[in-house]
Amino acid sequence: MLVYLLAIRHGGSFFGGPDAGVQARYGVVPNELTGPNASLGTVLTSLFLQASFLQLLAAMLFLAIFGPSVEDALGRVGFLALYLLGGLLVLGIRVLADPNSTAPMLGAAGAVTAILAAYIVLHPRARVISLVFVVFFFTIVEVPAVILLILWLAVQLCFSLTGPAFA
Repeated sequence: MLVYLLAIRHGGSFFGGPDAGVQARYGVVPNELTGPNASLGTVLTSLFLQASFLQLLAAMLFLAIFGPSVEDALGRVGFLALYLLGGLLVLGIRVLADPNSTAPMLGAAGAVTAILAAYIVLHPRARVISLVFVVFFFTIVEVPAVILLILWLAVQLCFSLTGPAFA
């Protein structure tokens, strides 16, 4: 959240996210990673910067739901290592898929997906108590964690089809 607020402070808007200049400076541009003047400085910054408030909200919500259980199982260092490795793996795949792209990639989708995958491995039959909006009222239901993982992947697909490239 802090990184997002700092990023929009230098250009952009709260709901719209950082401006194109900030995204280009702190996001990963595959063409720059694979070229002769490769710079790895943005690899980590891209994992902590979101392109919009909606992306940030989705990542924070899913991390708040699933992160504590995974952190309890793996410990702080293990959790951080999994987060970073998941983010770097997806980032690497995206760069290999389109090494000549000049579009900045940013976001924590790969890192959060790694945490969610670890949760499913640790708790394959877990159910999550969820607040669900039904017509004009809310109700509480238990949703299988696997369904929420599928929802996360669907949300990420929507983000990738409607906005900047996300890692």
